[in-house]
Parts: sequence; C-alpha cells; structure tokens
Amino acid sequence: MTKRKTCGYFIPYGLWLGLFVIAPVALIVYQSFFSLDHHVTLANYATYFQSGVYLKMTLNSVWYAFLITLFTGLISYPTAYVLRQLKHRQFWLLLVILPTWINILLKAYAFIGIFSQDGVANSFLRFIGIGPQQLLFTNASFIFVATYIQIPFMILPIYNSLADLNPAYINASLDLGATRWQTFYRVIFPLTLPGVKAGVQAVFIPSLSLFMLTRLIGGNKVITLGTAIEEHFLTTMNWGMGSTIGVVLIVAMIIVMQLTNDHSGRSSQ
Repeated sequence: MTKRKTCGYFIPYGLWLGLFVIAPVALIVYQSFFSLDHHVTLANYATYFQSGVYLKMTLNSVWYAFLITLFTGLISYPTAYVLRQLKHRQFWLLLVILPTWINILLKAYAFIGIFSQDGVANSFLRFIGIGPQQLLFTNASFIFVATYIQIPFMILPIYNSLADLNPAYINASLDLGATRWQTFYRVIFPLTLPGVKAGVQAVFIPSLSLFMLTRLIGGNKVITLGTAIEEHFLTTMNWGMGSTIGVVLIVAMIIVMQLTNDHSGRSSQ
C-alpha cells in the first residue's frame, strides 16, 4: 500500500517531466536531423561544425556568458555576505528579489531609456562635463544589463549557503589565531562554494542563450547562438538548423552542470 502511494506521488512529477522536459528536448533533437526540404540529413551538424560563423557565435556566447557570470559573482558574493550580517536581512533580501517580479522586457525597455542620448546616464555625463556618449547598443551596455538582471539568481544560493554555515567553524578559526581574511578564504569561502556553484549554474546557463537583450540593448552588434536560433526559427524558417544549434546549447549546458556539480557530499561522509 505504501509503495502504491509513493508511485501515486510520482505520477504528476513524471507527467510534468515527460511533457515539458523530455518531449521538447526530444523534439528539438528530432528536428535537427531535417533539412529545409524535410529530408533526413546530417548536413545541419556538418554545416555548424564546419562554419566559421557558427563557431564564432559559439565562442561569443561562451565569452559573454563567462563575463556576465564573473561580474555577477563579484557583485553577488560581497552583497550576500553583507546581507547575512544585517539585522533586518529578510527585508533587504526581499528588495534584492523584487526586480525578478518585473518582466525582463520591461526592464530592457527601462534601460533603453536610461542609456539613450537623452537618458539619465547621459544627463549625468553632461552634468559632470564629459558630454553625451554612445551608451546604448554597445557590448558594455549589454553586459551591464544582463549582469543586473542575473544578480538576484546568484545572490540567493550564495546567501543560503552563508545562512547554513555553522558559526562554530568561524569562531574556531578565529580562536586558533587566524585573521578575518584567513578565516574567509580558508573557511567561509570553501564551505559556501556549493552556493557559488549553484549560482554559476543559475546564471551561466541562461546567459548562453540570451537573445532578447542582444537585440534591444546590444542592437544586434552582440551576436550569440540565442540570436541565431531566433533568426532561424522566425526569419529564415530553417527549423532544422535552429534545432541543431539548440542541441549544441543543450550539450553545453549539460557540460556546465557537470563541471559545477557539488560532489562534496561524498567526501564529507
């Protein structure tokens, strides 16, 4: 009877997993083997790996995702560390989470207004005597906006790791004569590394396939695999090639997840 109840609990999860995870991935893999003429072929994969354009897009995607993840991590870890020390930490954490409630499209258009020639950023530059600059449709603006959007998804897992950290380890380190800095990089950071890895997964993987921000903020000067997928599905209607790039992205995401998986559970037992 207990086994039947357990199986019953897994049925909704299995249906959700099959319909919204396995089926879409299987459909993308299936579609990647078809040409524009609906013939089964490996030409899409051959084109991808032999084309300098697609390989350059791949490098661009990985490079931009790396930069976004790096800047997000450099901002998020100190922020999460400070939040952990505050008295009303739940209130400040709510303020960090609050931007995620706003649609990404609305945030993109808000930054278009901020970075435009008559926007707040250029108004400030005029005030300090630098004059208006071309801030919008640049690589820097794209990375800035993408980093801003991804910051909450990096802060949350790091904050949770810091919140779960046993203060006894920190006190023991200080009692044994370690400085604050030594305690941080020898005790605190290694013990919260699983949170950092989870944050990397939450930021790097979505950043690989960004396409909306590349158009609205980057002005199509930032070309990534996400942009190519959108182009093939909505413009050229070459769904086979678009699916092929999607398969490459899925494989890249699996590799990133394997590299950032936390295996410390085994060693701690």
